Amino acid sequence: MKKWVKSSLLVLVASLGVLILAACGGDEELQEVKVGEVTRSIFYAPQYVAISQGFFEEEGLKVDLATVAGGDKTMTALLSDGIDIALVGSETSIYVSAQGANDPIKNFAQLTQTDGTFLVAREKIENFTWDQLKGSTFLGQRKGGMPQMAGEFVLKKHGIDPHADLELIQNIDFANISTAFADGYKEHY
Repeated sequence: MKKWVKSSLLVLVASLGVLILAACGGDEELQEVKVGEVTRSIFYAPQYVAISQGFFEEEGLKVDLATVAGGDKTMTALLSDGIDIALVGSETSIYVSAQGANDPIKNFAQLTQTDGTFLVAREKIENFTWDQLKGSTFLGQRKGGMPQMAGEFVLKKHGIDPHADLELIQNIDFANISTAFADGYKEHY
């Protein structure tokens, strides 16, 4: 198994450590854990493998996985006890804390090593340079969301001002960004 897969599986199992300990009380019954992921993502592939291969069940856990589109909806599910664990960007717990929540959210930091956003183009570009983005239309993410913040950081690191050098589009729901890109971004999004 590749090193990153092993590391990712280890981190995911460690993040569920408290529940694993609770499940190991000698009972034969599986402890159910409801996990909500903000999106279906290749970043969570180790989790999908662990579920499909029965690794969690071997540890006494029955993982009930649900995709809850959007950080706000995922955090609402967590706060209302609809899920036990939320896989979201850390900014969501910061927003909850800033609103004065009585029950603070605890983060497991750095479950992934980088943001899962990819820069793609419609046509093959030989010898890509970041300055080629200037003047382009750029389908961004939700303002204030981790993918957008990470994307802006990378653009700025390469000398691109995302609010001056690009036509930055941020009004497309996360779940529809790939469709909007494939469709050539039409105003109806």
